[in-house]
Amino acid sequence: MKIKITTLIENKEDNYNKLKNEHGLSLLIEAYGEKILFDTGKSGDFLDNSKDLNIDLKNLDYVILSHGHYDHSGGFKRLVKSLNSKTNLLVSEEFFLKKYKRLDDGFKFNGNSFDRDFVFENNINIEFIKEDFKKISDKIYLFKNFKVFNDFEKIEDCFYLKKDNDFIKDDFKDEVALGIDTDKGIILVLGCAHIGITNIIESVKRITNKEIFAVFGGSHLVKASKIRILETIKYLKKQNIKVLRLSHCTGDKACSELKREFKDIFKYNKTGDINDDLV
Repeated sequence: MKIKITTLIENKEDNYNKLKNEHGLSLLIEAYGEKILFDTGKSGDFLDNSKDLNIDLKNLDYVILSHGHYDHSGGFKRLVKSLNSKTNLLVSEEFFLKKYKRLDDGFKFNGNSFDRDFVFENNINIEFIKEDFKKISDKIYLFKNFKVFNDFEKIEDCFYLKKDNDFIKDDFKDEVALGIDTDKGIILVLGCAHIGITNIIESVKRITNKEIFAVFGGSHLVKASKIRILETIKYLKKQNIKVLRLSHCTGDKACSELKREFKDIFKYNKTGDINDDLV
């Protein structure tokens, strides 16, 4: 069974500069007969790109939103309005917490553009993920509640949650990742990896008792210190990963280091990229 991952939108432009790009992420995953949309970017422009790529999104089995930031969930409302069929939405149980970013002049809302009312008004099938490990099908999984295994992957102190009238540090308990089981190992799909890419990889390895074959998505190394980038690379070198397709919030500095250290397996996964030769 061929597994196909198409980047519908991402920060960087496509090879021919014909598609729309934005600060956001949306991936279409086709595996084992399932058609899954993982994140929806910030604007819904991924829908325009899907038309240009001749991709039909009307028969999605699931929509998975990795966490409650606007650049991953912002296009969901437009998606719902474009579909005739019922949407099956999978999110963490903390997904609708109000997320903010601390700026020099105060706090700016950077959470979801829709709420629970929108979900119920539009008759969306929603399932809230609570457990560490959730099977979508026999070989497609969701992961949550990632453990911390190191002291170098710190969550940026600019991210907050608003509860009542108080702002508290965001611990990103809402973050989920997707895994596709293959004979070569797990293909792991990340949204932003705010908890830390190595923490997520290690958590998934311990849950599944399997090696990680490939990693797609964001790694949130964009503002990482040199030490964090070097420690991340040191960890990745110890793994048996064969495909690294990081992007979005990984950052140019980290991508440059990753490319230098992993010449044969690293490639920036930009808008319009199609990966259909994974297994």
